[in-house]
Amino acid sequence: MAAMDLRPYEESTDRDDLWSLKRAFERELGAGTGDEDKRDAYEGKLTSDYRTRYLDWVDRCMAEESNAVTVAERDGLVGYVFVLPESMAMIWDAAVLNEIYVSPAHRGTALADDLLAVALDVARSQSLPLDRLVLDVDPANDRAAAFYDRHGFMPWGEIVARDLTE
Repeated sequence: MAAMDLRPYEESTDRDDLWSLKRAFERELGAGTGDEDKRDAYEGKLTSDYRTRYLDWVDRCMAEESNAVTVAERDGLVGYVFVLPESMAMIWDAAVLNEIYVSPAHRGTALADDLLAVALDVARSQSLPLDRLVLDVDPANDRAAAFYDRHGFMPWGEIVARDLTE
């Protein structure tokens, strides 16, 4: 295999590939829930409008924090990590790991470890109310839970949600 390159996302060259990875991330989230309604909701949001809005948001985050999104490249993009800019730390009073994704063919190669190390460096560079990196992980995702446990993450509250259409 070619050498792995971890570098900041570049709008001019990475936009389409990042979207492909994001779409795979969302589809795996939906499929991994075991809940048909959640799966359909994740799949249903992947419209062209959502694509535009998501990638524009990535660009705004990158304009604010040049290392908010780091991509992994090996003959194309194969993973990424997205840490929200420092200005959004007040969401959880901590740094927020928004997304981390590694394509299935590159799992088990330590790439996720490398991407998480980048995320921790980004978080440590931020001025935070609490010295923590937080993320939302589905408790049914055993692989993710084991990964985060191995890296010292512990439960920190629990997210609840309400449908806004009701």
